[in-house]
Amino acid sequence: MRKIVVIPARWGSSRLEGKPLRPLAGKPMIRHVYERCRAAAVDDVVVATDDVRILEAVENFGGRAVLTSPENRSGTDRVADAARILGLLPEDLLVNVQGDQPLIHPRCIDEVLAPFQKESDLAMTTLGFVIQDPREITDPKDVKVVMDARGNALYFSRATIPHVRDRETPCTYIKHLGVYAYTRRFLDIFRDLPTGTLEEIEKLEQLRVLEQGYTLRVVMTSHDSPEVDLPEDIARIEALMQDSSKGE
Repeated sequence: MRKIVVIPARWGSSRLEGKPLRPLAGKPMIRHVYERCRAAAVDDVVVATDDVRILEAVENFGGRAVLTSPENRSGTDRVADAARILGLLPEDLLVNVQGDQPLIHPRCIDEVLAPFQKESDLAMTTLGFVIQDPREITDPKDVKVVMDARGNALYFSRATIPHVRDRETPCTYIKHLGVYAYTRRFLDIFRDLPTGTLEEIEKLEQLRVLEQGYTLRVVMTSHDSPEVDLPEDIARIEALMQDSSKGE
């Protein structure tokens, strides 16, 4: 059983075109993500892209990349495409780390993989983080998740879930971090599933899994992983990088 991190990175973005190559603290963003993933306990890290400019940029800094189809519906579909290109085995584990998470902690990768060591029939996991910033509770950019008593996802939404009817009722909000782990076997199943109605409404690929009745385990982490979605996020992330380096 091999453990491979695949970083889906596409060129086109309605909010920030060419995002993976945007400079952050003197490096393209994709390099920050790649180097942090290399620090995890995995066998390999591969960037899966639909654009030769990203492919060449990764190869230029010594990374590994594969060119995937531009027709992939989501990042998970792109990871499945990369698994096919790499010729991975059904039991191999793949971790999907978004290409816009330059502050991803290597421990997050270890954490999202951990349940597979104990549960041989597990198909897919993802990460949750207790929201610290009140802004994220209502911001549709930050996806929220609710789980059952066993830690399996019940629903993901850009809306504020759960809704607190009575203000005095205590509530902990969980942010979904865009890190997934799956077996190659389940990725092949996922890729053949039809796009779900809820997936189309919320524009959240993980809802395809729930709509088709599959289990998605949520692993809680103490490490946040803020994403770069908009141009104004770049300065915020660079400031966080500086703060992080001062603490080391």
